[in-house]
Amino acid sequence: MSLRATARIDADADGGLPLLVSDGPLALRRTRAAGPYTRVTVVGAMSAPLGGDRLAIETRVRAGARLLVDSAAATLALPGRGADPAAYDVRIDVEGDGLLRWLPEQVVSVEGSHLRTRTTVALAPAARLVLREEQVLGRHGEPPGTLATRLTVHRAGRPLLDQELSFGPGAPGGWDGGAVLGGHRVTGQLLVVEPSFAEKPVETRLLGEHAVIAPLAGPAALVTAVAPDALALRRILDTALAALAPF
Repeated sequence: MSLRATARIDADADGGLPLLVSDGPLALRRTRAAGPYTRVTVVGAMSAPLGGDRLAIETRVRAGARLLVDSAAATLALPGRGADPAAYDVRIDVEGDGLLRWLPEQVVSVEGSHLRTRTTVALAPAARLVLREEQVLGRHGEPPGTLATRLTVHRAGRPLLDQELSFGPGAPGGWDGGAVLGGHRVTGQLLVVEPSFAEKPVETRLLGEHAVIAPLAGPAALVTAVAPDALALRRILDTALAALAPF
């Protein structure tokens, strides 16, 4: 039997969490954070998402709030009993001058699984965002499942980024070719939205051989990287994070 679960986070400027609701396999815990952030950690309460599951996290960051959301472990996309894909939706709203650091662990696409993820973000003009996504295509020594991701970001009601990626069986041809992954099985993105970039845009530059920082048409920068393993990818994205978002 498939699951339907929606967890909810609401962060206030005084560090409070007026709403912190766990649901199904999405267990939310307030954890200790360094600096001015309120921290929420997503703890997997059971194996999910399985094929057919419908999971979601809704997050609201109010004006003046600083919220860090991370996870205790990687998310494993697992095969289900039926043929239906699993869905994992993240819906984020950052109001006023709120700040969100969305830094979960990797999504691992296990052989035979089928997962569709969708992250939708709405930002106020003065809001700041750090958002990281990492995809591991198969566990060690196995081919990946099917993984489709979409990241859509609006700022002040206008589109900032709309990006789709597809990997594994059924994905458009060439997904594992030289122009995309080049034989690698780990990929990731880091998005930083910072209003000060409007005055001083980020310059396009390479981070080693397999990663690039690129400015967007707005006060934002996108880092895209591929790597041989999850540790190498995290090192690349952490380097970019320290350079782009020291706050």
